[in-house]
Amino acid sequence: MSSGPGDRVIAAILASIARVVTGAAVFYLDKQPDDRQRIYFANHTSHLDFVVLWSALPANVRPLVRPVAGRDYWEKGALRRYLARRVFRAILIDRARHAVDGEATLSIAAARRTIDRLAISMGDHDSIIVFPEGTRGSGEEIAPFKSGIYHLCREKPGIELVPVYLDNMNRILPKGEMLPVPMLSRVIFGRPMTLEPGETKPAFLSRARVAVQELSNL
Repeated sequence: MSSGPGDRVIAAILASIARVVTGAAVFYLDKQPDDRQRIYFANHTSHLDFVVLWSALPANVRPLVRPVAGRDYWEKGALRRYLARRVFRAILIDRARHAVDGEATLSIAAARRTIDRLAISMGDHDSIIVFPEGTRGSGEEIAPFKSGIYHLCREKPGIELVPVYLDNMNRILPKGEMLPVPMLSRVIFGRPMTLEPGETKPAFLSRARVAVQELSNL
């Protein structure tokens, strides 16, 4: 669903509020992002993560960047639905899971449908924001990446990926809390990378995770 003029005004206001509340200082190891189609991938510790990353992008780039978010959270209530669909233009995905050896996981068929949906929703112009850990962590370490980002790169050959580290978000909106606590944070955009020809899934996922980890040390 496309955004109208009123939705874009609200988007600009929310971006400003997010930057003020989180005190987000933005850093680029490479040049500032432009409107090229990309996958922005980051660590995940808070429900505010995609809002803060999205708000840190240049104003002319934000309308072309769609966060990927869980349908179960963002379709609870009219306000969340409106923000997700009209303001953020989020791509909402199902997170239905089943247990395998005691661990919750998506079925292969459901995971395949999700990758296909992301590739189609991106089209030829839209970028996306994803969190390859798959769930929110404590902020103490970055969990191993799920394989979805690898398979999406296979569907979008040559697409550029930008690692991003979100610092301190777990303290601004801790897990289980509803209201953010004003506090300083950082959004660090790393250097772009791509899936290399012949690169295996384990090698790529490890390299992508290290790219985010290295940003945390800056």
